[in-house]
Amino acid sequence: MPRYYIWTVGCQMNLADSAKLAAGLERLGFEAVPLAEDADVVVLNTCAVRQGAEERAYGQLGRLKKLKQQRQGELKIAMMGCMIGMRTTELEKRFPYVDVFARPQAFDDILIALGADAGDLGGEFWPETVGEPQGPTAYVPVVHGCDKFCTYCIVPLRRGRERSRPLDEVKHEVGTLVRKGVREVTLLGQTVEAYGHDLEAGADLGDLMRALHDLPGLERIRFLTSYPPDMTDRIIAAVAELPKVCEWFSLPVQSGHDDTLETMRRGYTVAQFRAKVAQVRAAMPSVGITTDLIVGFPGETDAHFQASHDLLEELRFDKVHVAAYSPRPGTYAYKKMPDDVPEALKKERLHAVEALQERVATEINARLLGTVEPVLVEGHGEKDGRPFGRTRTGKLVHASGRAHAGDMVDVRITQTSPWSLQGEIAVPAIAR
Repeated sequence: MPRYYIWTVGCQMNLADSAKLAAGLERLGFEAVPLAEDADVVVLNTCAVRQGAEERAYGQLGRLKKLKQQRQGELKIAMMGCMIGMRTTELEKRFPYVDVFARPQAFDDILIALGADAGDLGGEFWPETVGEPQGPTAYVPVVHGCDKFCTYCIVPLRRGRERSRPLDEVKHEVGTLVRKGVREVTLLGQTVEAYGHDLEAGADLGDLMRALHDLPGLERIRFLTSYPPDMTDRIIAAVAELPKVCEWFSLPVQSGHDDTLETMRRGYTVAQFRAKVAQVRAAMPSVGITTDLIVGFPGETDAHFQASHDLLEELRFDKVHVAAYSPRPGTYAYKKMPDDVPEALKKERLHAVEALQERVATEINARLLGTVEPVLVEGHGEKDGRPFGRTRTGKLVHASGRAHAGDMVDVRITQTSPWSLQGEIAVPAIAR
C-alpha cells in the first residue's frame, strides 16, 4: 500500500484542504504515515500570506531534496497551496525535483500525477470525499476564493474568484463529520458572508446555518472570516436567533483611519465598521469579537496609527491579531506602493498594539471570574492532562475535572488572564 505524508502551514482553509486531499488519497488506497521519511508521496500545502510561512516551506523543500536523493528519486513530491500560481514557473526552475505544483483545491492535479485515472475523479468523487476529523471540531469550507482584491493581499490571486459550494453538498459534509464524532463545525470563507452570492437559489450564510442547525448530534456552529459590507441584517439575525450558532465574530478592521482603508481598498469607512460592530453588539450583547490589524502599511503616518490605536481602545475587542505589513510579490501594494515605514517603527507600533490589547483583554476576561460557562471539550493538555475547550464566545478554557473530548461541560471560572481562562467543571460531563 503506498504511503503519504502531508505538511501544512497557514490558515484554517489550508487545514481543511489538507484533510480533503488526505481523504481523497485514502479513497485511492494510500495510507497516511506520521513522518515524511516513511512516505512514498509528500505533499507540502503552502501559505503565501506572510514571508515566514514561505521560508518554512523552502526549508521543507531543502530537506525533501536530500530525502529524494537518498531514495534515488523514488519519493514523489507535490507542492500545493497559495505559493502556487503566478510564480509557478519560477518555482519549477528553482525546485526541479518537485513532481507536481497544484493551486489551492486543485486536488486532481496531484492525484493524476500519482497515477490516478482522471475519469475516476469527476462526478461525486470530491463531493462525497470528507476528511477524517481529528477531534470533536472541524473546519468546513463553504465559499472558496475572494473577489475583494485588497491591495496587500495575495489570496484572490492564488485562490481565484468567489465560488460557493452547493448547500446540499455542505450539509452532506457536515452530516458526515457529525456521524464521525464532530460536535462543532466552523464554516470557512476568505469572506464567509459572501456565501451564496453566486448560487442560483440565492441562499446566504444565514440560510446555510438554518439548514445545518437541526442536524442531530451537531452542538455548535461557528464561522469565519467576516467582511463588514457582506454582513447583512439577515445574517446577523440568523446568528442571534439560532441557538447552535455561537455568538462569536472574526471581523477584521485592518486599519482605524479612512485614508489607510482607502489605500488598502477595504471597501468601507471607519464609521461604517464602527456601526457594524454596534449592530452586532446590539443584537447579541454578550458577543465575542476578534479583529485583525496591519501596522506599518505604506503611507501610514503617526496620526494614522494613532487612529487605529484609538479605535481598538474604543471598541475593545476580545482579541486582536496584529501583524506588521510585509510586501507580498504579485500584489498591487508590492508593485505600486513603496514600503516606506521603517521596520523599527513597524515593530514599535506592533508592540504598542499588543500592550494595549493585553490590558483590554485582561479587563474583559476578568468580568468572567466566578461565572459558569458552557465549554465543548476539544482535548487534553499534553503536560497536565486537563480538559480544554472554548466558550461560545471563543475563549480558551483549561478546566480541572474529568471529561472526554466531545463532552459539553459547565465550567466555573476561577482564574482569568488575557489569553485564557482557568476553571473547574461544575457539573458532571454530559457525553453527547
